[in-house]
Amino acid sequence: MHSLAMIENWPVPTAAAAVVTSDGTLLGAHGPTAHRFPLASVTKPLAAYAALVAYEEGAVELDEPAGPEGSTVRHLLAHTSGLAFDEHRVTAPPGTRRLYSNAGFEVLGDHIAKATEIPFPEYVRQAVLEPLGMASTTLEGSPAKDGVSTVDDLVRFAAEVQAPRLLDPRTVLEAQTVVHPGLKGVLPGYGHQNPNDWGLGFEIRDSKSPHWTGLSSSPATFGHFGQSGTFLWIDPVAGAACVALTDRAFGPWAAEAWTPFTDAVLAELSASR
Repeated sequence: MHSLAMIENWPVPTAAAAVVTSDGTLLGAHGPTAHRFPLASVTKPLAAYAALVAYEEGAVELDEPAGPEGSTVRHLLAHTSGLAFDEHRVTAPPGTRRLYSNAGFEVLGDHIAKATEIPFPEYVRQAVLEPLGMASTTLEGSPAKDGVSTVDDLVRFAAEVQAPRLLDPRTVLEAQTVVHPGLKGVLPGYGHQNPNDWGLGFEIRDSKSPHWTGLSSSPATFGHFGQSGTFLWIDPVAGAACVALTDRAFGPWAAEAWTPFTDAVLAELSASR
């Protein structure tokens, strides 16, 4: 895919990107796809997927208490537990506001570790990374932001999410469906959004503006971006997913580069059909 070569013009030391279709076909890759990059918040979809494996295994229920009083596993996954961004303090009643929370994912990891009697990073390895052959991916530390991975490995994950083998497809459909519709909130780096829609560990594009995906991305697009200059989106309408990893922190450069890049990828996908 010629559009992937646009990453060469990004003002970053190192970048790699790839596109994989819903049937697992790698349509194109560019850059050092085996290079390990810190994921920052692109860690969250991996942690969420492991949490959903724990749910399907019966270790936890989505609506069991977890986190602050009145909060559940589902609230933690959907950033509606009321926990603050990076502090373990409650700033709103559960289910009333979309408060993007690293602390919430850390509480979630602790909750699953207790339920499974397996440290959460090890649970992620056993539940997601190992079965998908993601041998270059590690999570040591916070399930909110401490993952390290490669484009090659995240292509495997993106293929799995589009055609699930580790989870029931209905569970993955629920993960990409809005939880607590209509809630306002701040999308880090992109300001206040009304509504600020989120699924179970995946951010949902819907009608958000501005946004880190493309102007032509479908409202059904879901995924995550990270403050380390990383993103993974899946567009069910386009039938494809795109991974891009860099080693420069998110900033104005990313807001300027990512949207035209995604639009070019989608245009190329559309023209090839």
